[in-house]
Amino acid sequence: QVQLVESGGGLVQAGGSLRLSCVVSGRIFSINFMGWYRQAPGKERELVAGITRAGSTNYAESVKGRFTISRDVAKNTVYLQMNSLKPEDTAVYSCHVALPTGNYWGQGTQVTVSS
Repeated sequence: QVQLVESGGGLVQAGGSLRLSCVVSGRIFSINFMGWYRQAPGKERELVAGITRAGSTNYAESVKGRFTISRDVAKNTVYLQMNSLKPEDTAVYSCHVALPTGNYWGQGTQVTVSS
């Protein structure tokens, strides 16, 4: 009984910003990893940003300097702040958590960046 719910997607002009949120609920116990993935039309799913249990972060090369992943441990929530958005950032963004019981995914939220 683990559920992930994303929010914050939408339509934005190039150069704009969005902030995605993912709330994890259920039998969590501990979170080993939290991350944001995206999949654009015709492309494979890729890891955009991740944060480990210890707080270490990693980013896809294409978003370094523009995106920031953060978390609120008390609220079991992970965020993705996206700045200086580009049309090539258009994709469905999905939240992922790795728990001792397995891996869990949200349903995704659409981000569309217009030129």
